[in-house]
Amino acid sequence: MAYSEKLAERVRQILQPTAGITEKKMFGGVAFMLNGNMCCGVSNNELMLRLGPERAQKALQEKNTREMDFTGRVIKSMLFVEPAGIRTKVSLMKWVGKALDFVSRLPPKQGTRR
Repeated sequence: MAYSEKLAERVRQILQPTAGITEKKMFGGVAFMLNGNMCCGVSNNELMLRLGPERAQKALQEKNTREMDFTGRVIKSMLFVEPAGIRTKVSLMKWVGKALDFVSRLPPKQGTRR
């Protein structure tokens, strides 16, 4: 499954100043990890976000979002933002910032360099 390299590059530019970011191919796309924890990513032409169950549920009330059901089952801590919700740099920064805020509170994964 292909993913939007253009969107991935937009996300890279937002994350560039953040220490501890790495990339990993997964979900048929690319995931951006913070200290070894999945933060956000790109699948097809949509932004994937890890927000935690409560924040994800709240974010689903916003336009252009949908549950992440990549495996056929809903992943309650994650969601997708459709292209219409991330057209501008400001809107993309808002969504990526929400994921960074959540994931930055998680302990680093074992064996992850800072």
